[in-house]
Amino acid sequence: MNNNKKILIIGGVAGGASAAARLRRLDEEAHIVMFERDPYISFANCGLPYYIGDSIKERSKLLVQTPEAMHKRFNIDVRTESEVTSINPLNKTVSVQSKERGVYEESYDYIILSPGAKPTRPNLPGIDSSRIYKLRNIPDTDAIKKRVQDEMTRSAIVIGGGFIGVEMAENLKEIGLEVTLIEAGPQILAPFDAEMANVLIKELEEHDVNLFFSERVQSFRDTETHIEVHLASGKVLTSDMVILAIGVTPDTGFLQESGLELGPRGHIIVNDKLETNLENIYAVGDAIEVVDYINGNKTAIPLAGPANKQGRIAADNVCGLGTTYKGTQGTSIIKVFGITGAATGNNEKTLQRLGIPYQVIYVHPSSHASYYPGASPLAIKLLFNDEGTILGAQATGYKGVDKRIDDIATVIHFRGTVTDLTELELSYAPPYSSAKDPVNMAGYTAENVLKEATQVVVPRDLETRDQEHTILVDVRSQIEHDNGHIPDSILIPVDELRERMHELDHNKEIWVYCQVGLRGYTASRILAQKGFKVRNLTGGYKTYQMANYTPTLPKEGKPWVTLGTSSTSTSSTSVTSVTIEPKQEIAAAKESTIQANVELDACGLSCPGPLIQLKNKMEQLTEGDILRVTASDPGFYEDVQAWAQMTSNRILEVNKTTNGMIEAYLSKGSTVLPASAVQTPVTPEGASMVVFSGDLDKAIAAFIIANGAAASGKNVTLFFTFWGLNIIRKSSKVAVNKTFIGKMFGAMMPRGSHKLTLSKMNMMGMGSKMIRGVMRKNNVSSLEELIETAIAQGVEIVACQMSMDLMGITREELIDHVKIGGVGYYLGKADQSGINLFI
Repeated sequence: MNNNKKILIIGGVAGGASAAARLRRLDEEAHIVMFERDPYISFANCGLPYYIGDSIKERSKLLVQTPEAMHKRFNIDVRTESEVTSINPLNKTVSVQSKERGVYEESYDYIILSPGAKPTRPNLPGIDSSRIYKLRNIPDTDAIKKRVQDEMTRSAIVIGGGFIGVEMAENLKEIGLEVTLIEAGPQILAPFDAEMANVLIKELEEHDVNLFFSERVQSFRDTETHIEVHLASGKVLTSDMVILAIGVTPDTGFLQESGLELGPRGHIIVNDKLETNLENIYAVGDAIEVVDYINGNKTAIPLAGPANKQGRIAADNVCGLGTTYKGTQGTSIIKVFGITGAATGNNEKTLQRLGIPYQVIYVHPSSHASYYPGASPLAIKLLFNDEGTILGAQATGYKGVDKRIDDIATVIHFRGTVTDLTELELSYAPPYSSAKDPVNMAGYTAENVLKEATQVVVPRDLETRDQEHTILVDVRSQIEHDNGHIPDSILIPVDELRERMHELDHNKEIWVYCQVGLRGYTASRILAQKGFKVRNLTGGYKTYQMANYTPTLPKEGKPWVTLGTSSTSTSSTSVTSVTIEPKQEIAAAKESTIQANVELDACGLSCPGPLIQLKNKMEQLTEGDILRVTASDPGFYEDVQAWAQMTSNRILEVNKTTNGMIEAYLSKGSTVLPASAVQTPVTPEGASMVVFSGDLDKAIAAFIIANGAAASGKNVTLFFTFWGLNIIRKSSKVAVNKTFIGKMFGAMMPRGSHKLTLSKMNMMGMGSKMIRGVMRKNNVSSLEELIETAIAQGVEIVACQMSMDLMGITREELIDHVKIGGVGYYLGKADQSGINLFI
């Protein structure tokens, strides 16, 4: 490259600024001129919503590079407030409209176009209202910031559910405005498939963002103090301001007469070196048409990461390096209050539209080792073809979403397969991941499908299931099934499947499901090897719930909306008016910040650990004390509310924190119920169990249930008989006089809880060791700890005298705090119990 080459860069921000810096590093002698129509050449446009929402406090931090600094460091001739209005490729000149210099022409040897994309502004009645705002640059940001800081601004309507729309909804809500989001389609965030977007929609709802889907705006109307948004459905929404975020269009109008080849939507056509059809003119950023890295088709993907890379590549090619741009994957991420959503590659909608065959799996692992405090669930969706090549992925969760999608995006870039995911060696320590990382788990699950170790169905397949020729089987536990299940499914827990297989018809296809897919996979393997044709619902009941989530529309009676007939409508059609109430009134309607005088950290404990800790702590409090308890077990959200109803304590508030923790406030005292909810108990309040089995797994179940019942305030009696007596034997040998038969029984039976075996899959003692190891890793109390806790909670442990006599067991051989009783004693306790179980 000759030292006197003159390069014009039209547009700054990501693509233009990165091109300018790269050019100077490659060629110290080139004359580089950058034109920017606004006063700011390089700013953090992705950070604009977060400045408006006060997450970014200082405006100056948005300015990545100033014209002065750019000139000083890189010797760039920066001309701000200078708009290029046309290009003359024959004369190799551009026309410039400058605030300082007026209209003039500038010659060039090379041009790098980086004009970006501008917010779409539909031609609707009332669109020119001063209460309607867009967000593209610093001046737009300043205008919105000024408006929301006005004390009279109490509500906002965001139109458009893309990335900018959702980020603006979140940030406006964070600073106290009442926010409504209107989306013309059935979901937010187009890169995500519907069931994954539903997770993010639910988070918006839980933070009181009003949502309207499949609603199109027809017009706007200013009133004296507000702006009305008229929808095609007849609804009229009233608010203080409107943010327009319905998408972007390439800002290429000034190129129409230049001879530059443009796509059907106005995007600049470039080759893999980012060259246009005009000699020595390159283009980068949101204004260009790119190749979809997955399917090879032309598309437009306006993202900052690709724009920066393209700026560097264009600079390389101006300097003769011959660098190529291979396409855009569309890797993207968004924060929605506490939840993160991320995606890479193609989604199902794109693959279906293009007729590309694919397969799909879901996994729901923890963000890091579940036994380490703070673990939270992830949802990962993986799309791949029959050869195993990964086509796309999506993920949601509170923690660790970013690095999992980045891992998968890297594998996609190298045209990798699901087997590559299984082979990735990723960093591991309990606070950060698991020995089998969630990305590995997604690979294993997909590999099982490819190797036909299992066949899967997805939630939408349930809608067209042939009920005459299929059977839908829930292989979870009874408790899980009772708490919610897919309609028309029968319950056969996976641990009972081998014994109950005769209940299934060999002539019908069996569809199994569990909570997240793992037990369903185990069940499918059992059935397949017994000759059944079987399919597993990938991702289990949790994915089914995601797919079937329906957001709630604002209804009459909610504090922030009122419904009625609009008096301002000019149409003869009946119109519904929805008025967004002021943020001050909203704040007054909500519970003020609760001040707790006692704290309890139950994080890292699995059920029933948090409840037991809660009960013990509440017993130490005096009436009127307020306890704040935090737990990482997702089930605690419902458990603590049910527990409060069963005890004399009052629950004040339960919520999920931004990191996925459950936070509850409880007051020591009586629960105040409405008169209609107060009923006379019709069943006794105790609980009793006969423990006949000496199997380790059944003993664990017995004491978990006993501890949970005791924590709920019930009087619990455990009656140990026959083989169950081994659970409460001392581990050490006790010198007592026994008959010959008694000595034989004593030698053959396990001595104490440490010697118990599993009822199934004991594998010569390995099974017991494995289950104890799993319990320890998942921070579940051991059987011995559960026994100690039960005794401490006042659970009554009774040994059957008759069984002791028959089996030659003496009182001295039993652990402390055991009562000796007979059938009559048990029946008396059972008569006082509302719950009677036989284990």
